[in-house]
Amino acid sequence: MTRRLILMRHAKSSWDDPRLDDIDRSLNARGQRNAKAMGTWLRTRGYFPDQALVSVAARTQQTFDLVTQGLGMQPELRVIDGLYLASELRILQELKKATGQTVLLIAHNPGIGEFAARFAQNPQGHGDFLRYPTCATTVYEIGAATWPEVRFGDNPVLEFAIPREIDI
Repeated sequence: MTRRLILMRHAKSSWDDPRLDDIDRSLNARGQRNAKAMGTWLRTRGYFPDQALVSVAARTQQTFDLVTQGLGMQPELRVIDGLYLASELRILQELKKATGQTVLLIAHNPGIGEFAARFAQNPQGHGDFLRYPTCATTVYEIGAATWPEVRFGDNPVLEFAIPREIDI
């Protein structure tokens, strides 16, 4: 059976309270709308994760909650300290521990954008793919038989989307 990765950057966060530590920032109103819309987009495209790997930051967990509302389902959730502001190498290390068939991974830039580009067998020509803006989402088919065997550059991109361009 085919393994898939749904790679998502957290939705747009709020900077309203400068006293908050970065890890504690939540989503702003646009981010909340976009996260739910991306969940709906995933549902309409038939991408249903059975496991989610999510950074410990408030904004990634809130993104996950809203995505699942749009999806209309709740995958198994693993909140992972190591995904907070992780490098692309650390993201790969955490992904190798996945157990689901279709995994949703939500993390942060710059690591997630660098991961997206290196992970792809066929990097997208979309102007925002390398920038990987908030709530950007890439769906990959996994080019390895198991998660521990997954490598950079072996994974075909099935779809790439950003909130302002999806039609739901």
